[in-house]
Amino acid sequence: MRFAPAAAALSLLAAVTASVGYAEGYEPDSRAVVLATEGRAALAAGQPQKAVDAFEAALAVDPGYTELFIDLAEAARRDGLQGKAIAYYRVALAREPKNFAAMSGEGAALLEKGAVTQARANLARLESMCGSGCTETRTLAAVIAQGPQPRVLTAEAVMPDAQVTQNN
Repeated sequence: MRFAPAAAALSLLAAVTASVGYAEGYEPDSRAVVLATEGRAALAAGQPQKAVDAFEAALAVDPGYTELFIDLAEAARRDGLQGKAIAYYRVALAREPKNFAAMSGEGAALLEKGAVTQARANLARLESMCGSGCTETRTLAAVIAQGPQPRVLTAEAVMPDAQVTQNN
């Protein structure tokens, strides 16, 4: 009985040390890496829906692979779904608060959505965390310098009002 407190403290120390060591070196599942590579190739080929399918399949294989959320966000941005992209970036940031790629991408998506002030807030946060020489900081600064792009109005968006008539 006199060794019980020491044994409990030692086992607690071993548990904490093991969990910290486990969290540090995350290696994604190799199948998820292959699927993510296929998705990135599809995205580069201009096929965002095929890329989303590959990224979602990779996420099913390895739900802990945070980079997939950034890839999904990029595919959503290419499809013109900035709101969805922002949601994916925020999931990545919730998992890894210091993920500079997610911060930069979220800022660019916010700017594309017209939220210039919030995009500048992301830029300020990036500058404070990784400096002005960081690749992600320079990328977001360049996007903000270009300003928000005007929205293109499609023919489907300008449909004539339908007239409802009553048959006599």
